[in-house]
Amino acid sequence: MPNGPVVILTALNLEYQAVCQRLANPQVHRHERGTRFEVGTVQGTSCRVAIGLTSKGNQPAAVIAERAIQEFSPVALLFVGVAGALRDSTGLGDVVVASHVYAYQGGTSEDDGLKARPRVWEAPHGISQLASHLARLNDWADPASGHEDAPQVRFGAIAAGEVVQNSRVSAEAKWIRQHYNDALAIEMEAAGVAQAGHLSGAPVAIIRGISDRADGTKNSADDRSWQPRAAANAAAFATRLAVELVREQEETTVPRDDKARSADQLDRHVSNTAHNSTVGIMAGSVTGSSVHMNAAPKVSGPMDLIAELKGFRKRLGHHHAEGTLDEDTYREALTDLDSAVQSAGGNIPDSSKRTAMTLRRLRGLIAEHPALMAELTPLVAMAGDRA
Repeated sequence: MPNGPVVILTALNLEYQAVCQRLANPQVHRHERGTRFEVGTVQGTSCRVAIGLTSKGNQPAAVIAERAIQEFSPVALLFVGVAGALRDSTGLGDVVVASHVYAYQGGTSEDDGLKARPRVWEAPHGISQLASHLARLNDWADPASGHEDAPQVRFGAIAAGEVVQNSRVSAEAKWIRQHYNDALAIEMEAAGVAQAGHLSGAPVAIIRGISDRADGTKNSADDRSWQPRAAANAAAFATRLAVELVREQEETTVPRDDKARSADQLDRHVSNTAHNSTVGIMAGSVTGSSVHMNAAPKVSGPMDLIAELKGFRKRLGHHHAEGTLDEDTYREALTDLDSAVQSAGGNIPDSSKRTAMTLRRLRGLIAEHPALMAELTPLVAMAGDRA
């Protein structure tokens, strides 16, 4: 489980400064390739935050996000800043937390026009749940702001492209309304950050303060007034979320229902019975922390398979605790895994076949989680060899 800080990235210096104002004693941390981060604690807490600047655009944001994830192994990565509203119901100064992110400019040009090729990343379930809880508490905004209308937190899609959107009637604006009409806000970095988090297995949240309406008023005097307020609101909510993420990580333990306790007892029995066994995974190559499989592990008996399933069960718990595996999927996965463990250790007819079938069902359940899929696939092969 990651034990690093929460990473907060911004695209603009204005956004960076809004976050820094909420940190105590920031210290410079330089990446070996020159990227500069600052690491401090949220004022009045022990929550460590590493902050970095990406500059504008999805591509630089993706690169710096990947670099930050590798450097810090963060609890989560939050991208924080300002955005334009796409709906009149979203007020200036409000905070939008992305439920999912659209890369809206993907498409294919054909004789009868441009056809959309949507790309979307959903926010991790655990972070979305926590953010919703904080929004209901409604005690995150700075009381010293002096503004009568308290900012609201809204949850919905955010569209990310490579152009500054400042029109409601342009071809790009019409394209977004046609293909991504549920988007609440538009900006230029979220898709790159979401992709970096997806590839690295790090939880990502996109948090944006609304500074304009993407309607031709950008760079006006009104926009210049709202931009620092929107950035401050986004920073206030993000740092509050960071504190709660760290607190939950410190307090989280893997839930232990009756089935979990039974499986743990079986695990201890397996450990005592098979303490002289050697369990390994054959790999074609190892690059950094990635293992590239080219063959299933050899299995000499059910104890080897059960020991491997024991390790996988712990990794399921880690993914659930980190918020990358939602509660319902986690519970169903535990049920299938416990069933596989029981059948693998049984002497009933067709027990090996039942184990293989159960693990294949489990593989389908976690199909949207590449890291877990990569770990489970060789175990399915092990069970299949015994069937």
